[in-house]
Amino acid sequence: MLPEVRPYVSTALADQLEHQLDLAPHLEAGQLDVEGIAGVAVVAAAHSDGYAATGHLLGLLAALPAPTAAGEHFWSDLWRSSGTAYLLPVNIKDLVLRSLAGEGTALARQILSAVDEMTPPQRSAAGEVIGQALVESDHLPDLKTQVIGELWLRDLELTAWRVLHADRRSDDPAGRKTFLDAWTSV
Repeated sequence: MLPEVRPYVSTALADQLEHQLDLAPHLEAGQLDVEGIAGVAVVAAAHSDGYAATGHLLGLLAALPAPTAAGEHFWSDLWRSSGTAYLLPVNIKDLVLRSLAGEGTALARQILSAVDEMTPPQRSAAGEVIGQALVESDHLPDLKTQVIGELWLRDLELTAWRVLHADRRSDDPAGRKTFLDAWTSV
């Protein structure tokens, strides 16, 4: 017997499957007909930007030292340099785990709060700490740590924005019609 559909999709996607396609959350994947599979594909495609951005966000975090005893020095340096505890593993662990299941909005909000809280000197200092870690782990000794760290921070910030923006653009027929009407009348 095939597993249920819900454990493999985010809550938002599962809710859309339930409301738009009238698919029960306990429906087994093997019970879907071709039309149901096509409907799932359409709804999943509508969420693909958010999933891709969430995956990239997790990829950026995975480039940093792991939150283990070996990476403890990095995380304490990042905390001191950035002036924010928002990025500490203890504060984002649950959000990272939820993101692994496709729910990246809470992590994205936390990241944007962390970046917003930093002053320019703190951001620069955090970029140096991050860049140093990336240079060591990626074996890129010929690149300046400050540049690498700042690029990583910018990418993290923009990717967090993409996660939130993709979530905001949920399937809204009225909004889509308003958009279409506005652009066809120009």
